[in-house]
Amino acid sequence: MLFDMSEMIRRPCPALIRFLILIITLGALWLFIHKYPRFNTTRIILPRWIEVVKYKCDLSKPCPGNKFAFKLLSGAANVVGPSICFENEMIMSPVQNNVGRGLNIVLVNGTTGKALRYRSFDMYSGDPKVLLAFLKEVPDDALVLVASYDDPGTKMDDSIRKLFSDLGSNYAKQLAFRDSWVFIGARHSKSKSPYEKYLKNNPKENKYSDWPELVELEGCVSPKLV
Repeated sequence: MLFDMSEMIRRPCPALIRFLILIITLGALWLFIHKYPRFNTTRIILPRWIEVVKYKCDLSKPCPGNKFAFKLLSGAANVVGPSICFENEMIMSPVQNNVGRGLNIVLVNGTTGKALRYRSFDMYSGDPKVLLAFLKEVPDDALVLVASYDDPGTKMDDSIRKLFSDLGSNYAKQLAFRDSWVFIGARHSKSKSPYEKYLKNNPKENKYSDWPELVELEGCVSPKLV
């Protein structure tokens, strides 16, 4: 069988076309570099629509002047701890090594947005009276930020559930073993808090075998939770 060069020229194969395009591209790049030796790639300015703009707590948009930015993530199973960010301050997180099994709670000044105090409470083998005392001392003007990790419900008794319900929680009364939960509440709330997510531990639907998927809550909040 004779090799027909004229046929190859008339109908070039895809590999040959790609090779020729590569040679032309490299040649053009070589000419450009030699023609503009002072060209500096660090001075390239991306179009505004390509630029990535980050707002407080990595939100996709800024909060109005009268509201605070926040992002809460519950823990993932018993492997990755939760995180609580408020007004661009990462108050609790695994990186800071200040989170623990159970409930991780931050109290924030509702006027200034500054963190007042934070603490984790072991709800599997810890003393629930410690959490009860903590919740009873929540200041009237404080926001209460909560993120669960591993097991938030085993040691939660009716008195603790009532206090969380009084802060505006919709799910505190049903929180149980290894559920995922994030919540923002405040004292003397006139209605239930709109800032809450809950995922029940269900072995048939869990993402992490014995634990449900983590839950995430983010947005803008005012001192009055509206």
